Amino acid sequence: RWQKVLYERQPFPDNYVDQRFLEELRKNVHARQYRYRAVVFQSGAVVQQLCSVCVFVVTWWYMDAGMLSPQGLFGAALVSSLLGYVLFDVVDSGAGRRQSGRTRWADLKSTLVFAAFTYGFSPVLKTLTESISTDTIYAMSALMLLGHLIFFDYGANAAIVSSTLSLNMAIFASVCLASRLPRSLHAFVMVTFAMQIFALWPMLQKKLKAQTPPCYVGVTLLFALAALLALATVSSVGAVLFASLLLAVSCLCPYCLIRLQLLKDNIHGPWDEAEIKEDLSRFLM
Repeated sequence: RWQKVLYERQPFPDNYVDQRFLEELRKNVHARQYRYRAVVFQSGAVVQQLCSVCVFVVTWWYMDAGMLSPQGLFGAALVSSLLGYVLFDVVDSGAGRRQSGRTRWADLKSTLVFAAFTYGFSPVLKTLTESISTDTIYAMSALMLLGHLIFFDYGANAAIVSSTLSLNMAIFASVCLASRLPRSLHAFVMVTFAMQIFALWPMLQKKLKAQTPPCYVGVTLLFALAALLALATVSSVGAVLFASLLLAVSCLCPYCLIRLQLLKDNIHGPWDEAEIKEDLSRFLM
């Protein structure tokens, strides 16, 4: 009788198998079954980040056109940050703060140091890219914002995810765009606003998503609506295209993912590579 071993001499060729070989065939052993509502809920992170980039670009456009004063933007961002700071602690009753051991005084000092350094270097930021053409600045900013969206941590465990790289690319884009604004105060407010919307806002998103999912869904819908309305004041065609993009990301892509899962046909069996599950650390001594 044929045995599945190579150390025994058998009257069969090395590539011979009998009818029992396919009895160990398994299909889609590690395939995950997705639910449409769950996938739509998870797509909210992508929608929120797209809206963040949209709000940032529209805000910069208003600043550049002189339709939004830096004092008005700074005041609105300050009030929003204070409300978000309070909400960040209220959501989990301060459990996250007690676990991290970080005090409010430490948060205040970090904020003051960042604001002071940014304000002090705002003249440098304003003149940093004077020798670079405006078209190049726009192209670099668009590329950096695209990279920010690609490398952002949406909650997936993938090698391409890099929160540090994503944030740095967003701040680099904000510095490039801020350098084309009229005054140093505009540059200071724009970089500060970029830090709020690209660094602090995602932290609050994750907290809401983990602690209060219904509130997270409501905030996502309101934020998407605000981004669409803001973009509509600049370009109606752009608002329609952006709305189509959001619908595709939040509704169409999850549907396609679930439909494609039905076509998955990964096979597993005795032909797979052997996996050593025994602890071999004793041989490394």
